[in-house]
Amino acid sequence: MLVDSPPEPSAGPPAAPAAPEPAKRRAVRAGGLVAAVAALILVCLASIAVGAKGLPLGDVWHGLFHSSGTGADVLVREVRVPRTLLGLIVGTALGLAGAVMQALTRNPLAEPGLLGVNAGASAAVVSAISFFGVTSLTGYVWFAFLGAAVVSVAVYVLGGSRAATPVRLALAGTAATAALYGYVNAVQLLDSAALDRLRFWTVGSLASADMETVGKVWPFIALGVLLALLIARPLNALEMGDDTARALGARLNLTRVLAMLAVTLLCGAATAACGPIVFVGLMIPHLVRAITGPDLRWILPYAAVLAPVLLLGADVVGRVVARPSELQVGIVTALLGGPVFIHLVRRKRMAQL
Repeated sequence: MLVDSPPEPSAGPPAAPAAPEPAKRRAVRAGGLVAAVAALILVCLASIAVGAKGLPLGDVWHGLFHSSGTGADVLVREVRVPRTLLGLIVGTALGLAGAVMQALTRNPLAEPGLLGVNAGASAAVVSAISFFGVTSLTGYVWFAFLGAAVVSVAVYVLGGSRAATPVRLALAGTAATAALYGYVNAVQLLDSAALDRLRFWTVGSLASADMETVGKVWPFIALGVLLALLIARPLNALEMGDDTARALGARLNLTRVLAMLAVTLLCGAATAACGPIVFVGLMIPHLVRAITGPDLRWILPYAAVLAPVLLLGADVVGRVVARPSELQVGIVTALLGGPVFIHLVRRKRMAQL
């Protein structure tokens, strides 16, 4: 009796997958971006509805759409709405600046606060007020741009320029930050006018937001956002090394100049508006890469959406935990970002100099 033998395995090519992986990945990225936008809308609503002073949702709705000049209406329209808008644009600026700096320096620890860019902008603004008598936000912005640009170049050179390691850049930025904040504190102690006007700059705050501030800084931040998004593709090439970037047709010097200009615009305007806020530009790009991978064409839009989620969320937490007073948003982001920074250093094993 003959027994049928099992069929021989087919030697033909394996069956093609149902859908190409790149298409699936694009769908996941797009879905994640939609979810991030939804989260941003929710946190913006929370920023308007929640504060150091509790308001019923009916009063919040009335202040937004049927304002009649009551105290609650004024609080919503003239305090919380400008504060939310400023947090939105400043968060976008800091998130994009951090992502661009990390790509430009190929340094996972690059961030405007860690590399001294915010401190440079703050020192320049303090100097403008104390020594040049500048009193308008427009004047602050131009000095903040100058300070951010000078310190960016100085830290890059001190860290070793193209031979810089992540830890050397972080150390150079830490040293610059310490020196510049020492200068800021000295000027404030010697000049009472500077102390009164710049008290909130030492930690970063959205508490002084108004529509005039929003109107003056958003054009600079919008230009920085546009520049950052336009150079996403050449920055992708730059991250693979100079030789590879040249082979791919990237214009290295132009890309670096535009990247530094974008960082200067974003950090200078953000710092002039609300002072130095640290760690937002460090945490968000690392979170985003877990979703998008290394492609800056996705990282930058994600960072532009999720960074204001973090900043506004931290601001809401600061308003709630210390009622009836509030904890400045720069303190909350520092408390969140410090452990993240330590974790990144330990995970990357960056002990060598």
